[in-house]
Amino acid sequence: MHPLTKVTSKQLLPVYNQPMIYFPLQTLLKAGIKDILIIVAPDHSGDFVNFLGSGKQFGARFAYEVQDKPEGLAQSFIIGADFIGNDDCAMILGDNIFTQDFAESIKAFKDGAQIFVKEVTDPERFGVVEFDATGKVLSIEEKPIKPKTNFAQAGFYIYDKHVVGHAKSLKPSKRGELEIVDLAKIYLKKGKLKAEILKGEWIDAGTFESLYKASTIVRENDLGIDFNHLSSIEVEIKNIKKKISL
Repeated sequence: MHPLTKVTSKQLLPVYNQPMIYFPLQTLLKAGIKDILIIVAPDHSGDFVNFLGSGKQFGARFAYEVQDKPEGLAQSFIIGADFIGNDDCAMILGDNIFTQDFAESIKAFKDGAQIFVKEVTDPERFGVVEFDATGKVLSIEEKPIKPKTNFAQAGFYIYDKHVVGHAKSLKPSKRGELEIVDLAKIYLKKGKLKAEILKGEWIDAGTFESLYKASTIVRENDLGIDFNHLSSIEVEIKNIKKKISL
């Protein structure tokens, strides 16, 4: 997203009429998640605090942590270990936009890990998931040359209370990162990894083209945050009480 990201963080770029981060936040709020840790890079980190504040205007409670170096998505659970404590949690990526309501998936979650997948035309760009009719994952590969399926892992995940320990056991990949796919493989080995097919739109708004597409979809579907109704969101969540956003 250079040179736009010289001005501000990617997650604060506009998607039609609202900053990008509003959309993952709305996904969490609609699902009943109101304890939110926002993990940011050092550059422009103050912009997030100044812009979002305590979360009170969203009917939520925001906390912040800085990821000093980009050492992988799975590192977020190590950074957020104190915030997570002994709770189950969910993670959403700050540049991923969803139209699906995850409330039912969260309420139904019991243990292990739950990932969400979407059929794409270019699976070699993503973590590719192979799964059976029950949603049990058979394999997961990061950017494979010959994908086994066309189902890509999207940027929303639910994990049980063991996720911090599993993340701490990971070794850096060849590119020096703690990979989210390697975290999934730990749960897969234990027979505790399930996949659910996304029913709505999913946009990974990390390129100019996808950012344009996101703006078009938001404009056509009126997906922005309705601040007048935030306080009326009262979805009962049985298992998940906390969430990490990277």
